[in-house]
Amino acid sequence: MSTATATRKPWVQQLYFWVIAAIVLGIVFGLVFPHAAANSKWLADLFVNLIRMVTAPVIFLTVVVGIASLGNLAKAGGLALRAIGYFIVMTLVALVIGLVVVNVLQPGTGLNLHVDPKAADSTIKAAGQATEGVTDFILSLVPSSFVGAFTGTQLIQVLVVAVFVAIGLSTLGERGKPILRAFESLQALMFAVIKAVMWIAPIGAFGGIAYTVGAFGSKILGSLAFLMLAFYLTCILFIVVVLGLIARFVGFNLFKFLRYIKDELLIVLGTSSSETVLPRLMTKLEAAGASRSVVGLTVPTGYSFNLDGTCIYLTMGALFIAQATGHEIGIGTQIGLLLFMLLSSKGAAGVTGAGLVTLAASLSAFGTVIPVVGIALIVGIDRFMSEARAITNVIGNGVGSLVVARWQGELDRDRLREVLDNPSAVDAEKDAAQVVTAS
Repeated sequence: MSTATATRKPWVQQLYFWVIAAIVLGIVFGLVFPHAAANSKWLADLFVNLIRMVTAPVIFLTVVVGIASLGNLAKAGGLALRAIGYFIVMTLVALVIGLVVVNVLQPGTGLNLHVDPKAADSTIKAAGQATEGVTDFILSLVPSSFVGAFTGTQLIQVLVVAVFVAIGLSTLGERGKPILRAFESLQALMFAVIKAVMWIAPIGAFGGIAYTVGAFGSKILGSLAFLMLAFYLTCILFIVVVLGLIARFVGFNLFKFLRYIKDELLIVLGTSSSETVLPRLMTKLEAAGASRSVVGLTVPTGYSFNLDGTCIYLTMGALFIAQATGHEIGIGTQIGLLLFMLLSSKGAAGVTGAGLVTLAASLSAFGTVIPVVGIALIVGIDRFMSEARAITNVIGNGVGSLVVARWQGELDRDRLREVLDNPSAVDAEKDAAQVVTAS
């Protein structure tokens, strides 16, 4: 501990400082020069694209190394079942909480708004393409080619390919060990690339926040602000109460964990995308005492199957549209919508705008019960809600990985306690390891 404290970097050398500074500058720029700021989104897109460039290889290598290192396929199967079971339960909890809050607060009641069908054409078209039945959903899990998994946009396909490669590698026995060592070396290389890319995060955060404030700053007033406030409060309720209780059960303090991943949360806040911190989150969870095999499987899977913030958004958004357009939705229909969203939410990616398209797809499946054209009501504030969605998703996946690791008996609780009490210890150990390697 003393070594970690002694080698702690000055705050001006910490990534979170520069991300915070970039966010503040972006807000000021958006308020003072809104027209110029509205054209700065490409900076955020540049950073997101850089992260996407390395995300698929990192997921592939981490999952392959994690499962192959287990040496026991039955153990890997048990891990996957436990992770999926936990994700389904948490998805249901998030959907129910969103449903309850929007029924209690009634943010759209009394508006009696009429929506122009042409106002939401692009979103509805995207929703039509995204709508999937059970068969289509299952087929979408498998890429049309090995390379297609890495060139497409569905990370779950990379996970599927990685699982099969890991299974094949595990059956090779001694012949597979040189391949496994090569994958481990490539994994270390990719994490080194990520470390370099992350220093561009302040630029992405500046562009994302400046664009948001410049383009939508004047549209957040009025009754829609109530929906935003209700959504943020619901996400906070879910994080503090639900995830807080789960964290306490596992044996760690949620607020210390949030401090540990503060860099990642600030990056998500600036970019509105949870995908931007996926590789770093995996690294930090492993450094905090969760085994590589658990982290390698639960985090990538959670990005498709454990989107807590997106689930809260889906039920609240759907009921808000119904209330705002004067449509009465019975409890039976609400339960049916919830069950449908339990499936449709699994196709939502961890990137900006996916929640809106998934919501439109869910409404389309219910015909005229809730007018899908009502999506136009929340398009303007969706960008602001996406930050809360993404942050909740990241926290939920981080906590979920530690839960599964504890469940599997592969969580070093002493290590976790040490890291959460002194997060700088992780960076200090990395620096020390680099010095030893160089010498």
